Amino acid sequence: MNERILAFQAACDRGERIAVLTAYDYPMARLLDEAGVDVLLVGDSLGMVVLGYPDTTLVTMDEMLHHTRAVARGAQRPLILADLPSGSTETPELTVANSQRLIEAGAHAVKLEGGASHAAHIAALAAAGIPVMAHIGMQPQQVHVEGGYRIKGKTAEQSAALLADADAVEKAGAFGLLLELVVPAVAKEITDRARIPTIGIGSGADCDGQVLVLHDVIGLFPWFKPKFATQRADVASEIRRAATEFIRDVKARIH
Repeated sequence: MNERILAFQAACDRGERIAVLTAYDYPMARLLDEAGVDVLLVGDSLGMVVLGYPDTTLVTMDEMLHHTRAVARGAQRPLILADLPSGSTETPELTVANSQRLIEAGAHAVKLEGGASHAAHIAALAAAGIPVMAHIGMQPQQVHVEGGYRIKGKTAEQSAALLADADAVEKAGAFGLLLELVVPAVAKEITDRARIPTIGIGSGADCDGQVLVLHDVIGLFPWFKPKFATQRADVASEIRRAATEFIRDVKARIH
C-alpha cells in the first residue's frame, strides 16, 4: 500500500476530517495543492463541468487519462484519486487494465462506482496492488437507468442494501468509501460500523470527510448549483467582468 494511502488512513484514525475537491487541470491542481487539500479527485464530473456533456456517462478512458496526467503535473502533495469512467469496468480484468492505465497517468488510486455488485472487481484491484475507493449510494453512471439523481436510503430496504454494499466493498479490499446522496442517518450508520474511511457528498456531516466538485465551491459553473454545496466564491462573474472589460478596451482601441 503506497504512502499516501497509509497517510489517508492514519489521518482518519486520528480523527482528522478529510477534505477532497475535484481537479481536472494543471493550474487548479497546483492551486488546490498550495491550499492544502488532502485529496484531489479527477472525477468523471469533468464531463459536465469541463466538457459540456449532459452527464458523466459519455466520459471516455482517454479523457480521464488526459485530465489525470494534467492534474498529476500540478499536484505534488495530495493523494490523487481518478474515476473509472462508464464502460471501463465491465469485467474485473478490464477494471484492472484500465486502473493500471490511470495509475501510469499519475493517479495514486482509483474510484469505482458500485457496491456488492462490484466486489469481485475491487478484489481483483486489491490483488493487483491498486488502491481503490468504492462509490455507493447515488451512482451518476447509472443516471439513465434510475431516471435521475435520487437520494438513497429513504426506505428500510434501501438502507439495508447500502449497509450490505459497504460491508461487501470493505471485505473485498477497498481502502475507502464514497457515499453520494445517502440519507444522513444511514451515512452515519455506515461510517460508525466501517473500518475504512467514508467520504460524503450530499450525505450529511458525519462521514470521515467531504468531497465537492470544485466548480460548485468557487462558482465556476453557474448554470447548476447543487443544494448541498456551499458556494464560497463567484469566479464566473469575475471571468465575465474581466472578459467584458477586455472586449470593451479592444473595441475602443485602448489596447
